[in-house]
Amino acid sequence: MSGTLKGKVALVAGATRGAGRQIAVQLGAAGATVYATGRSTRAQRSEMDRPETIEETAELVDAAGGTGIGVRVDHLVPDEVRALVERIDREQGRLDILVNDIWGADQLVTWDKPVWEQPLEAGLRTLRLAVETHVVTSHFALPLLIRRPGGLVVEIGDGTKEYNEANYRLSVFYDLAKMSVNRLAFIQAHELRPYGATAVALTPGWLRSESMLEHFGVTEENWRDATEREPHFVISESPAFVGRAVAALAADPERDRWSGQVLSSAQLAQVYGFTDLDGSRPDAWRYIAEVESQGKPADATGYR
Repeated sequence: MSGTLKGKVALVAGATRGAGRQIAVQLGAAGATVYATGRSTRAQRSEMDRPETIEETAELVDAAGGTGIGVRVDHLVPDEVRALVERIDREQGRLDILVNDIWGADQLVTWDKPVWEQPLEAGLRTLRLAVETHVVTSHFALPLLIRRPGGLVVEIGDGTKEYNEANYRLSVFYDLAKMSVNRLAFIQAHELRPYGATAVALTPGWLRSESMLEHFGVTEENWRDATEREPHFVISESPAFVGRAVAALAADPERDRWSGQVLSSAQLAQVYGFTDLDGSRPDAWRYIAEVESQGKPADATGYR
């Protein structure tokens, strides 16, 4: 992918860690200039209270071969998002790729409780962080993106269309948030089509994010040790896998064939030929449906 996105400008909203960080890095590895936004900086952490910072993400983009520009933005504050887009316009005069990856609600989700037992304030905050932020960002960013035909919008969610429609996601607020992101991609695909732009929803599989690795007490180098505690972790994927999916989409001149669809990193890996860091192509959602959900023993043979 080296150089395939040279001259392109991307905004990855929610790029401090996890999928967003590696999406920014992989776009940079393909040559793009990437504005990476988030709320955690070296001077101040967000409510997630984690050590990753937006400055680190920008440095990783630079190291990968792109140009990384870290900007502290709270995407629930319209004036901050407006100022961000005005800065991109002033400095670059264009926006080719928008990735809405904002989430930041891990600590707010209550699992396996019915709606009447859910903490309401935390649940509504989850919806604001996971859905309202995406709408605010698109509201200000899309007028710049549609100045040139060929723009790409990627809504990062969790779960394929088929899986989410057939399965309860263990929390009313989480379920609504992830279904809403998929629908946002469908809506934006309809609205962008007259301008020659594409919008898709994209889901990674079981992501080996910084917090997930920390939860299992492993690193990316020895992540398989976690399968002793959770055997189905064998199907997990690094954040670079979904990052490479976004870079491949952005480099595809015929990407409009996907517009409005809910895609997975594994699905796109089969089409575009990229792999995860270990050279495999983990197909998490097929595995979850055919192995884990069926109560079968953990075995990723044929799924990665």
